Amino acid sequence: MDQSTSEAAGNLPPTKSRFSFSRPVSAAADTLRDTRKAWPGLSFYERFEEVVVVVLTGLIGLVIIAAMINLCFRVVLLVIFGLLDPAEHSVFQAVFGMIFTVLIALEFNHSILSVLHRQESIIQLRTVILIAMLALARKFIILDASKTEPLIIIGLAAAVLALGAVHWLVRDQDRKDTQQRSDS
Repeated sequence: MDQSTSEAAGNLPPTKSRFSFSRPVSAAADTLRDTRKAWPGLSFYERFEEVVVVVLTGLIGLVIIAAMINLCFRVVLLVIFGLLDPAEHSVFQAVFGMIFTVLIALEFNHSILSVLHRQESIIQLRTVILIAMLALARKFIILDASKTEPLIIIGLAAAVLALGAVHWLVRDQDRKDTQQRSDS
């Protein structure tokens, strides 16, 4: 059966299956190919930075996989034993705390990968601020307000406000810089 007959019959070719990993694998292969092409023109420190980014990406990937396996295992156990009651605060806190942990790791990994794509420098202030805000949101979700001292809650709230203000200032400055570049 040729490809057009396969598509007409509703079957997708092997490379375009519904749950294909070809897109992320292709993107990773493209990134590594681009890195290999750029390697001769990189300085010693830029090469060092590239190696560190690849190693960190692999390690964070392993952490994300482990966190996902742990999350899936815990949710399956909660379902099997009938303990998955979203109305129960402690279950909600535990499950969403684990979900936020995975999201934080994914965002952190994404920010590191942008270095390999040569899109940004190693330190990206806005991304760091957003990751910190995600971490604080996770803390508020898993926090038991009845057992936490009010000063800790006030301190966390002040940290969220400060991070929000810094994010707003950075975003505003980025807008001004973009407008100045487009004007000139």
